[in-house]
Amino acid sequence: MDDFIVFKDLFKSFGRKEVLQGVNLRVRKGETVVILGGSGSGKSVLIRHTIGLHRPDSGEVWVDGTEISGFSEDDLMPVRKKVGMLFQGGALFDSMDVFENVAFALREHSKMSEDQIADRVREVLGLVELEGVEKLAPSDLSGGMRKRVALARAIALSPEGILYDEPTTGLDPITAGAINDLIRSLQSALNVTSVVVTHDIKSAFTVGDRIAFLFEGQMKFVGSVEEAKRSPDPQLREFLQLGATGALS
Repeated sequence: MDDFIVFKDLFKSFGRKEVLQGVNLRVRKGETVVILGGSGSGKSVLIRHTIGLHRPDSGEVWVDGTEISGFSEDDLMPVRKKVGMLFQGGALFDSMDVFENVAFALREHSKMSEDQIADRVREVLGLVELEGVEKLAPSDLSGGMRKRVALARAIALSPEGILYDEPTTGLDPITAGAINDLIRSLQSALNVTSVVVTHDIKSAFTVGDRIAFLFEGQMKFVGSVEEAKRSPDPQLREFLQLGATGALS
C-alpha cells in the first residue's frame, strides 16, 4: 500500500521551545491514523505541516509522493485542494451563512457555475447529515452542527485526504459519538486518507485504523488499536489509563 503522507525526521521549534524532535510517521492511502498525545505535545503543529501552515526547521514532508516543505504559497495551492482540514474551532466565517461558508472554496478554487456550486453544497451537506440549514448563520448552530458544516467545507473540493484537529473537543458525549460515526462513514463513502489529532481515547479507538502516540516531540508508538492497548510503553500506558478515567478531558 502506498503512503499518502510521510513525515521524515521532522524538527520544529518556536523560539526556545522544541516541539517536534525528529518525528517520523507514514500514513498509508485510504487509512485513518489517529495521533494521540497530551496538550502541547505538538499534535496540531505536526499535521499543519501537511498543508504548509507550518514549515519544518529540518526534515521532510511528503504528500502523495511530492516533498512540499520548500513550497511557495502558490506551489501549496494544489496540495491544499488535495488535503482538506477540519480546524479545532471549525473556523467558519461568521459574516457568511452556511451556504456561503461551504461554497467559499468552490468559488475560489474551481470553475463550477453557480448552479453546480449550489448542487455541490447540497450534496456535501447531505454527506454530513445536515439539510435545510443553508441560510443559517454560524451563530445559529450548535457546536456539533458547526463541526459538520466545517467538515462539509473541508470535503467540498473532493480532497484525497482529510486532517481532523481535535474533532470532538468541546462536544457532549452523544454529539462526539455522532462526529466519530461521521468520520468513519466519510472514510468509507469517500475512500479518503484521514489523520485525526485527539486526546480523546474513545474517539481514537472508534475511528482509528492505526494509533500514533506523540510524546516529548517524538513518536513513541505506532501500531494498531489492539497493539496500542497491549503496548508495554510506560508513557502510552499512562496516557491511556488517564484517558480512560477522564483525567485528560
